[in-house]
Amino acid sequence: MTRKQLVEQIRLKKSYLCVGLDTDLDLIPKHLLKEADPIFAFNKSIIDATLDLCVSYKINTAFYEAMGLKGWEAMEKTVRYIPDTHFKIADAKRGDIGNTSTQYAKAFLQQLPFDAITIAPYMGEDSVKPFLQFEGKWGIVLGLTSNKGSKDFELQPMAELGSPMLYEKVLSTVSQWGTTENLMFVIGATQADAFVNIRKITPGHFYLVPGVGTQGGSLKDISEKAMIEDCGILVNVSRAIIYASEDDDFATEARAIAQQYQFEMAQYI
Repeated sequence: MTRKQLVEQIRLKKSYLCVGLDTDLDLIPKHLLKEADPIFAFNKSIIDATLDLCVSYKINTAFYEAMGLKGWEAMEKTVRYIPDTHFKIADAKRGDIGNTSTQYAKAFLQQLPFDAITIAPYMGEDSVKPFLQFEGKWGIVLGLTSNKGSKDFELQPMAELGSPMLYEKVLSTVSQWGTTENLMFVIGATQADAFVNIRKITPGHFYLVPGVGTQGGSLKDISEKAMIEDCGILVNVSRAIIYASEDDDFATEARAIAQQYQFEMAQYI
């Protein structure tokens, strides 16, 4: 999916919601366990219920890889079920030496119909660039994350490099490896105060923003501080939507929560 196509969907739906399919077999409604593929049955219901309210789905691959072959099959069925009108993200956080990254890129961006994959940039340029070589596909590089451990490295001062924080060095350097047409950054919603400065470093890039909802990030704050003319943000909400109910009405309740987010987003666009 190109940037133009993504922005068209955002404006059409008045939404920049990304629904996270972090599907855990232990948390889905128990009646689904009778299905031949409980994970796909759950995902299919969530997708059907939220399709018109969001522009993207993010599949956290760890939840699927942990189940072995059955999990991988459920992931593949899920991503192929999501229509091409929606931006499909493999939240795999890959990144390795160049030839290995190339194989990861082929797996998720060629063999599987994902539009984007999340990338850990620690190993440098040759570990990131292989993901940026596919037309209409994106790399989403970890910039400033929402977890507590972000303080261990990302938020460490790097004054000797002329950059106050390590994450700022990552953003400024990685932004030179791709373009605003194939490179996004993960910026956690719980780091809302940093968005003004982050926009100065990467003024035209899209951000994937986790941490709204269960983790406590504010949609209003993020929208005010990070949005640009063509929106420039995808706000991911996972647990607050997909686990809105443990009962038979789980899809209906998921839709209701997604609708609340979409309604609020429409006011900011």
